[in-house]
Amino acid sequence: MSNPTTITAQPGTPFIDISREFEATPAQVFRAATDPDLIAQWLGPRELSTDVEEYDARPGGSYRYVNRDADGTEYRFRGVFHTVAKDECVVQTFEFEGAPGQISLETVTYTDLGGRTRMHTRSVFPSVEARDAMLASGMEHGVNDSYDKLAKLVEA
Repeated sequence: MSNPTTITAQPGTPFIDISREFEATPAQVFRAATDPDLIAQWLGPRELSTDVEEYDARPGGSYRYVNRDADGTEYRFRGVFHTVAKDECVVQTFEFEGAPGQISLETVTYTDLGGRTRMHTRSVFPSVEARDAMLASGMEHGVNDSYDKLAKLVEA
């Protein structure tokens, strides 16, 4: 893989940083990350389907989506958008409904690398324990699969 996803979680901090470079413009990556029809094509692990119930990417808008496995087990996620700067940055909350109250604040930036884009997400959790629980949940598998699917979508 020419552009691996990096996930960094420094011990003792409530942060997770995720970075990936895509062979696409910031406008292409931003659109794929904010258009509900496109999000459904790449968000979530390969073995799960994604149903976007709501995705209103504007300040004050909210989102909700469901990942489902082959047996019908659902994993629901939701959040609220705080900042949406087209092709540049999104600030939103993120909550896995299976762990209510463990809300993280995510800042996603889209850096123009001259026809390529670095997408960087910093998630801030309410505690180191909440951050560690997210890491233990299989998050890395989901992020890697999602970003690989996103790369195929935007680089096509």
